[in-house]
Amino acid sequence: MGRSDPVLVVDDDPGMLRALNRLLCQHGFKPILFSSAEELEQHADIANALCIILDINLNGGAGIDLRHQLKANGVAVPVIFITGNEIPSVREAALRSGCVAFLTKPFSAHELIEPLKQAAAGH
Repeated sequence: MGRSDPVLVVDDDPGMLRALNRLLCQHGFKPILFSSAEELEQHADIANALCIILDINLNGGAGIDLRHQLKANGVAVPVIFITGNEIPSVREAALRSGCVAFLTKPFSAHELIEPLKQAAAGH
C-alpha cells in the first residue's frame, strides 16, 4: 500500500468534500468521496484504503460510531477525524477510538497532509 491506495473521505458538506478532494489531489493522493456513512459502508474496498478522513458529525450518525463499527468488522484502516465543533468529551472519545489525528475545522493543509504521509509511509 502507499499513495496509490485511495483516501476515503466522508463528510456531509459538499463544499468540504470539494475542498478536500482538491487538496488531496494536489498532494498526490487519490481521494474517493462519500457524503454519508451509508455510502462509505457500501464501498466494497474499505479495508484497502490508505486512510479514512471522517467527519465527526454526519447526517444519520456519528463518525465515532462508524469508526467503532468498522473496527468491529475487522477494518484496521487509519482514521483522521475532522469536526467543526471542538467538544472536549468528543475529542477524548475520538482519540480513544484509535484515530491517527483529530482536526478542528478550519485546519491547515499541513495538519491534514502530515498524518496522511505517515499513513502512506507505514504501508
